[in-house]
Formats: sequence, structure tokens, C-alpha cells
Amino acid sequence: MKKTCFVIMGFGEKSDSGKTYDLDMTYKNIIKPAVEECGLTCIRGDEIKDSTLIDKSMYALLVQTELVIADITTYNPNALYELGIRHGSKPFSTIIIKGNDSLIPFDINHNRIFHYKHGGEDIGKSEADRCVKKLKELIEIVLKNQETDSPLFEFIPSAQPHVIPEEEFSGIIKELAEKEEHLFGIVERAKLEMKTEDFEEAKKLWKKAHESVNDEPYFIQQHALATYKSKTPSEKISLQDALQIISTLNPDDTNDPETLGITGAIYKRLWLLDNEKEYLNRAIQYYRKGFQLNDDYYTGENYALCLDFMSNIEENIEEKIYYKVEAKKTREKIVEIIKEIFAEDNYESRTDIKWLYATMSVCSFALDKQPEYEKYRKLFEKKVEAKWELETFKDSINHIESL
Repeated sequence: MKKTCFVIMGFGEKSDSGKTYDLDMTYKNIIKPAVEECGLTCIRGDEIKDSTLIDKSMYALLVQTELVIADITTYNPNALYELGIRHGSKPFSTIIIKGNDSLIPFDINHNRIFHYKHGGEDIGKSEADRCVKKLKELIEIVLKNQETDSPLFEFIPSAQPHVIPEEEFSGIIKELAEKEEHLFGIVERAKLEMKTEDFEEAKKLWKKAHESVNDEPYFIQQHALATYKSKTPSEKISLQDALQIISTLNPDDTNDPETLGITGAIYKRLWLLDNEKEYLNRAIQYYRKGFQLNDDYYTGENYALCLDFMSNIEENIEEKIYYKVEAKKTREKIVEIIKEIFAEDNYESRTDIKWLYATMSVCSFALDKQPEYEKYRKLFEKKVEAKWELETFKDSINHIESL
């Protein structure tokens, strides 16, 4: 049987210290390629969690598998707990990795940590290539030398590692590998359906993924997103259904920019349908929180647009002026945020580059900067892959023109 690497980490987009990291990029572009190039089977921890398997599988993998890689970026409490179990069970063959800017809640500097540069939305190709090469070299050294990397076994050499019978462990690995491939396939199909605008089919697939791993926010967020984009059985009902789905993540209490952005988007669309002022108030509330907490350009752009909407319908002159001025200040700040991104090395390799161009174009249009609007509009249009992307951009411009 092939050796196995168990990967401890989260799914999708997670936030830490005001920055959002797409952890799927780390897994797909760094960890999985490096592990598989070393000839190991790669199983990702969060992809196997369900009520029928977690008790017998999670702990078995943490205790026995030949290699564990723990990504503690965004200091996921589950990842830290599982890392502790591994360190308490096996003296060697554990690798800790993290994004350069991510914080950790306690001192583990006595452990060797593999650092990588995460751009937030993505990891640049040159950085991914560098990390795959370096991580592969580290994996080979760790498996060959079997040097103690667990603090427990380092400081208490007499401690004895636990061993699971080989036959029992082999059965667990086989069952988990099948499930991991099944869920991975569902998620990849769902992403493809989103890209091709079959939101009804995507909605079904994200629902299936959500039901497989009940407590994973990423699946809930994508389920809500696909639901309101499907506009079935009607646009209003789809928005109400999406609101019910995203509400399970407690938007009023969260700091997650994706949850806040989707919730704001639902209320914005409800307002555009019904012109009910309270919907617009709530959209502003969620977009404002997402922007102020994370300087997220997506929530910021929509926050500014909703402020313009509110200024347009507000009867009180002072309030009307406040909303208009706040919208202008927000867009000016967004432009500065994106300019800082454009000053980074390899920014053009970002997976969200077209949306950065789109946001710069929309903000420039609203700020009456015609040359910048045209420049970034053309750059965005060159990157467009789907019809809905261009329609989203044009809708934003049309809304601003109508004010």
C-alpha cells in the first residue's frame, strides 16, 4: 500500500488579521502536487469529516499515517487541535506550514515551520512553483531521517507512540480515499457549473457537498451564492432561499468577509426588486462591516453603490449629502487599496486580477476619472471568460449612470 499524507487544514476562503486566504489554492497549488510527486496518497482532513467516519478515521490518520502536513494559516482551531493530537501520538514526520502574514495564537517557534507567501485570493505561479520544489525536498528529508519533531517526544523521550494494527489502518485508508475522491469530485463539478452559469445544477451540487460536511462555511456560502444566482423558481424566492441558507452562518455575529458579502448582495438584490428601504439599510450594514474589517474591495465597491442608492432616495438633505460623501471616500480608499496590490510583484498572476480591473474601472467611472475608467475597462474585458462577468460589470456602470 502507498504511503499516506494526511493534510490538516481548512476549506475555501478563511480570514485572519484582516486578510482573507483561499486555502484551496494552498492545497491544490502547493501541498497536493508536492505530496503526490513524492509518491504518497494525499488525503485532506476537512474533506472526510462526517458523522459516520470521524471517530474511527480522523484519529487513526493522526496517530498512524506516515506523514502529516498541518497548515495553520488563519489559525483554524480544528487544525491546531489535530496538530496537538499528532504531536502527542507520533514523534516524527509532521510538517507545519503557514502563510507569511498569518498569526499564531501561541509560541511554536521551537518547531520548524515551512513558510509560503499567500496573496490572499491566490498564490502566484512563481511562488507556487518554488514552494512545491522546496516542500517536496522537505518531505523527502522528513520521511528519510525520521527526526523527532514532536515537542512531547522531544522533551519526554520515554513516551511511547501509539500503534494501530496494520489491517485495521489499511481498511480505514481505503474507505477514506474513496470518500475524499467523491467529495472532491462534487466540489470540482460545482465550480465548473458555476463557471458555465448552470446555477441550478451548481446549487444541487453545493447542497450535496454541504450535506456531506455540515459545518463547513465554504460549502454553505457557495450553496447560498448559487441559489440566488439560479433565480428559480423566481428571483425573489431564490433570494429568500439564499438568505435562509446563509443565515446558518450567523451573519450578524461573523467577521467572515465572504459571508458578509453574500448577505449584503442578497439584501441589495431584494431592494432592487422591491424598493423596500429596510433591505437597502441591511445591505449597507453588511457591506460596511465587510469593508471596514478587511478592506475587501468587493464589499467596498458594493458598500459605495448602496450608499449612492440611499443618497438618491433619502429626503433629509444632510443625510443625502452624508451618504454621497461617504460613497466618494469609500471609492477613493478602494482605489488606493488596489494600487497597493498593483505595486506587488507578479500581481498579474492573481486569480482575481480581472475583478481588480473591474473594480478599478467602476470606481474610476464613479469618481469621474474617464481615462482610468477606459484603461481598466479594456483590461477587464480582455480577461472576461463568461457572459455573466461582463453583465455584472455593465450592471454596476448602469446603476451609477442612473443615479
